[in-house]
Amino acid sequence: AAGMFLRLLSDIQWRAAHPKWRRMTSSRRSTSTTAEPHLVSLPAQAQVVICGGGIMGTSVAYHLSKMGWKDIVLLEQGRLAAGTTRFCAGIVSTARPMSIELKMAHYSNKLYQQLEQETGVQTGYMKTGSISLAQTQDRLISLKRIASSLNVMGIPCEIISPKKAVQLHPLINIHDLVGAMYVPEDALVSSANVSLALATAASRNGVQIHERTSVSHVTIQKGRVTGVETDRGRIQCEYFVNCAGQWAYELGHSGEEPVHIPLHACEHFYLLTHPLKEPLSSSLPTVVDPDGRIYIRNWQGGILSGGFEKNPKPLFTEGRNQLEIQNLQEDWDHFGPLLSALLRRMPGLEALQIMQLVNCPESFTPDMRCIMGESPTAQGYFVLAGMNSAGISYGGGAGKYLAEWMVNGYPSENVWPLDLKRFGTLQSSRTFLRHRVMEVMPLMCDLKVPRWDFQTGRQLRTSPLYDRLDAQGARWMEKHGFERVKYFVPPGKDLLDLDHSKTFYKPDWFDIVGSEVKCCKEAVCVIDMSSFTKFEISSTGDQALESLQYLFSNDLDVPVGHVVHTGMLNEKGGYENDCSIARLSKRSFFMISPTDQQVHCWAWLKNRLPDDSNLIMEDVTWKYTALNLIGPRAVDVLSELSYAPMTAEHFPSLFCKEMSVGYANGIRVMSITHTGEPGFVLYIPIEYALHVYNEVMNMGQKYGIRNAGYYALRSLRIEKFFAFWGQDLDAFTTPMECGREFQVKLEKGMQFLGQEALLEQKQNGVFKRFTMFILEDHDTDMDLWPWWGEPIFRNGRYVGKTTSSAYSYTLERHVCLGFVHHFDEKTGEELVVTTDFINQGEYEIDIAGQRFQAKAKLYPFSSLFTQRRRKDEVELSGYQRE
Repeated sequence: AAGMFLRLLSDIQWRAAHPKWRRMTSSRRSTSTTAEPHLVSLPAQAQVVICGGGIMGTSVAYHLSKMGWKDIVLLEQGRLAAGTTRFCAGIVSTARPMSIELKMAHYSNKLYQQLEQETGVQTGYMKTGSISLAQTQDRLISLKRIASSLNVMGIPCEIISPKKAVQLHPLINIHDLVGAMYVPEDALVSSANVSLALATAASRNGVQIHERTSVSHVTIQKGRVTGVETDRGRIQCEYFVNCAGQWAYELGHSGEEPVHIPLHACEHFYLLTHPLKEPLSSSLPTVVDPDGRIYIRNWQGGILSGGFEKNPKPLFTEGRNQLEIQNLQEDWDHFGPLLSALLRRMPGLEALQIMQLVNCPESFTPDMRCIMGESPTAQGYFVLAGMNSAGISYGGGAGKYLAEWMVNGYPSENVWPLDLKRFGTLQSSRTFLRHRVMEVMPLMCDLKVPRWDFQTGRQLRTSPLYDRLDAQGARWMEKHGFERVKYFVPPGKDLLDLDHSKTFYKPDWFDIVGSEVKCCKEAVCVIDMSSFTKFEISSTGDQALESLQYLFSNDLDVPVGHVVHTGMLNEKGGYENDCSIARLSKRSFFMISPTDQQVHCWAWLKNRLPDDSNLIMEDVTWKYTALNLIGPRAVDVLSELSYAPMTAEHFPSLFCKEMSVGYANGIRVMSITHTGEPGFVLYIPIEYALHVYNEVMNMGQKYGIRNAGYYALRSLRIEKFFAFWGQDLDAFTTPMECGREFQVKLEKGMQFLGQEALLEQKQNGVFKRFTMFILEDHDTDMDLWPWWGEPIFRNGRYVGKTTSSAYSYTLERHVCLGFVHHFDEKTGEELVVTTDFINQGEYEIDIAGQRFQAKAKLYPFSSLFTQRRRKDEVELSGYQRE
């Protein structure tokens, strides 16, 4: 095939230009255990060993060498760029719904544009632009949301009419289109050549590259990487980077201590044609038709077209070791629906001669986001893999972030949505991965409206109350593999409607959640919150207190039975975690964190707590069922069940006490609700969970008790202006930026992690402020709803994005939370954000291109709410985390 010929030609030209390279590689894999004489032997040691010579491995090597790290060895089991990179369609697209993915793609585009000039290697870079088509109004709304994000990032982008689309690409059939999005700076490249260019630059910077070298496993001692075993000997190293693409999972599991990298390959098909009679112009835009599940780009005067079928074919579930990926079997029956979609979109191609159908593996991850970062169990073991068919778009940016992470200890952007530690061991079952990727691949094209849920790999982690709640009409979502209730469908409601209510507008559950919120405010509700991460940290002496005082920003030296809300900060003062810690005794602490902190928080503490056998940390998440009793009558229900007074005088706010509830002993009761409403959370040993739940529901009947879910919780916490970690708070957000200075022990003369950064902010001011917005001219019934990620405008200028939002049933308005920045109008430089700056602006929130007026506030509407149990309750005890 012509493509293969070009690839070989570029390979030969490139190698001819690099004699040093020729000496380091062999023409044939060694069959004996001893290396062939002309093979350059591997070094005995290196600072970094990278496994994988595709776009990811070469990008990491390139960026590490640019940042000054030179002692790097890159190993490739076959030839450079001969894996999935070789078969990549070469489309560089910035039209991504997630901010971090958009930034990675934008950086990649800029990098590839200048790479040929920098290295002398032809990369085939051509700025063609792209057109994304919409066959439905909902699809057009999703494109408009992406366009809003691109525009505020300074990436040219416009929503265009079907007529304009056909002017840009005359072959498009527009009869069924309602609109399109045009991104003029999207590009095409030869992905293999981009890899070779990155390798060339890295090699010039001192990186050693060895082809035909297989890594068998990585050695790990005392939780740190110590070396790499290959078929040509051992290399001692401090850092290992797994960029092995679809083999990353196998490689992770090859050592004695497995590193879980949840990805799985599927077959991916695309078509190559001979040139048209009038060959297509090389500058013709790429066409993406998500409703037709296909993409179409020009290729040497003809076209290359592939897609994401509804019935994908997973590959290598049982694992297989194959050097370079040969072209897999053609399967025309399987490709049929995509070919039909192509001919519907471009009927003029009917008579075109097909050159070949390419079938290549592509790796997908359980949540359609790539995987990067350091292993939670092995320090120095980094991963970059699982690109969900966007490898060339992300390659440059992902390599840059990972290199920054290795050199500086953290990347320059918040990459938590891509962090390996968002997964646990539970996502690495082969059966789970096989079933999930069969759902994920079609989802690449499916319309993703807010609050959609995966259907595969469900009911994995459940509370003991799951069946009980399910029978009462619970509708479920999943977080970190744990089933959590969204809301309860009352008897007699049409269930089918609710399960399929996918919309950007007012959802069908609006009234159901409204009645749950009302019950939380007027009576009492029960929410099962068992999914939260729960650790116990104890010691024989004062080690636990001393260690935790340094690792947490609030003062934990409180009387036994008190609960402290605190951040776990990094050196920059940013939130690595946001949690509540109860002091159970002088020497033991009970820590409650968000659900998806289970792996991240454990690794963070493990790496920073002293190695002391007298200091014990235990994950007790599975030992306790957590029931949140919210509402003014919660105190009555608990008093009657425990025969103990529960009023504020006897059981003050932010207090924790072991009690018996019903017949069950040893229940940890905390006066805290994560919403700011009065109430309690009960941490119940799981064998008592059903008993306590039944007792609570029976006793609560006379007080109007009912079940509620997380959607009600979200509405309550957002109208009270409580941030939660993972959406509002992240590693780049400090307590000073979100009004939480009162939760930091700055004045107490105690050292803690992140202290210097916070003192500097206290002195110099902050560059962003967490702000609450109430939408003014927004019609809840008719207008598009805000969800998160909407641009915020102040006096007509872009100042930030929303991080979360919900309808407030109390205010009867939408409330958005987000960060406001202050950019200098001339230079674009960030300036200090003052209270006056926030208060004196006129604000608008952009929802899919339509702007709505909003009122900005730095404090919640506390006066509108029920009387506080104590003056500081709203500030201290209310906060929600997910």
